[in-house]
Amino acid sequence: MTDTLETATHGVNLTDVAATKVRSLLEQEGRDDLRLRVAVQPGGCSGLIYQLYFDERLLDGDALRDFDGVEVVVDKMSVPYLEGATIDFADSIEKQGFTIDNPNAASSCACGGSFA
Repeated sequence: MTDTLETATHGVNLTDVAATKVRSLLEQEGRDDLRLRVAVQPGGCSGLIYQLYFDERLLDGDALRDFDGVEVVVDKMSVPYLEGATIDFADSIEKQGFTIDNPNAASSCACGGSFA
C-alpha cells in the first residue's frame, strides 16, 4: 500500500475486552476493511454526544491507533475532546454495549448519552 498521507495518532484507549468484541463483530460481518470510528458531535442535553461506528474510510486529518489489529480512528475535530478516553465493552445484566469513560467530560446527562 502506497499511502502518502501522514497519519496522526490519538489518546483514545481501547480495552482488551472491547477490542475482542470489535474483532468478533467484524468477523460476523465478514469484513476486514473496517475501522472503529469514534467521534464527538453537537447534540444531546449536555451539548455533545459520542458516535461509535464502523467506517471503511480514512479521512484527511484522521488520527489512527492500532490495538492488536483493531484500528480506532478519531477525526481531527474530536481528538481534543477524547484525549485520554477509554472505550470498554460491558456485558452484564445491567447493561450491554460499548462505554466511553472520558476524563474531559465536565458533566453528563442522566442517560449517559451526552456530555459537556
